[in-house]
Amino acid sequence: MLGFGMEEKEPMRKKRRLNKINNRARRIRQRMNQQIYVLPNLLTTGNLFFGFYSMIHAIEGKFIMAAYAIVAAAVFDLLDGRVARMTKSESDFGAEYDSLCDLVSFGLAPGILLFLWSLQDFGRWGWIAAFFYVACTALRLARFNVGIEDTDKAFFQGLPSPMAAGIVASSVLAFNDLGWDPSRSRLLLGITFLLAFVMVTNFRYRSFKDLDLKRRLPFKYLVYGVFLVAIIGLNPEVNLFVLFLSYALLGAIFGILKIGRQPRGTAEGDFVDDELDQFESDDDLDENDEGYQ
Repeated sequence: MLGFGMEEKEPMRKKRRLNKINNRARRIRQRMNQQIYVLPNLLTTGNLFFGFYSMIHAIEGKFIMAAYAIVAAAVFDLLDGRVARMTKSESDFGAEYDSLCDLVSFGLAPGILLFLWSLQDFGRWGWIAAFFYVACTALRLARFNVGIEDTDKAFFQGLPSPMAAGIVASSVLAFNDLGWDPSRSRLLLGITFLLAFVMVTNFRYRSFKDLDLKRRLPFKYLVYGVFLVAIIGLNPEVNLFVLFLSYALLGAIFGILKIGRQPRGTAEGDFVDDELDQFESDDDLDENDEGYQ
């Protein structure tokens, strides 16, 4: 009887094991057949490629090529979002994939570039500064993913990570053009901590998304644009670094001194007004209610 029972259980075990394998294979096929938008995700992959390309060149000591690779990654990061909106192909998968690629291209790649190019001679302070930069990039991207960013499209909440990476890349080009030695540069050490700090703050940086260049604007805007292009064209490597760094510094100064436009609904007076409006609307609702005594 015992042997007969064992013979009965063995086929059942094999059947259950086969069912598990079939179910796992079916789930894998479903994941492989999941449909996604190809074009914007290919552009996002280009962003990831140039971030990885930058790290390879930084490890090899080719810092100029590493800096240009970060610039190329920023271009692809700009294109994937534009293409997704233009083709109405935005998706949750694309948003998550974009953030993962941004962490590589605008977090790890600039951090490794900064450490190998300038900060490693500082010893412990050098790698801590580089890690702080990478960690703050990750925190900023995580904050953006969970949707606690300011909804005002005219401003960024904190310095965007592609702009911070652009400052790192332009600093490499500027130092090379000026012939400055980046080794043990306290300026670069301070810039690293500054960029990491302003990425995770609530300081408001103008995004210029509210500036619609497709409609008619005053003639002076064209003059300003031509003047800016001419200034940058005199020495692109140095002037772009100065321009980008000034953008980061001014945002930090205005944020610390609380200068400029305040976020909507966050000022104390706005909060009080909203509360009063809510009380008034509740009173009106009670008085107009059929059950009001």
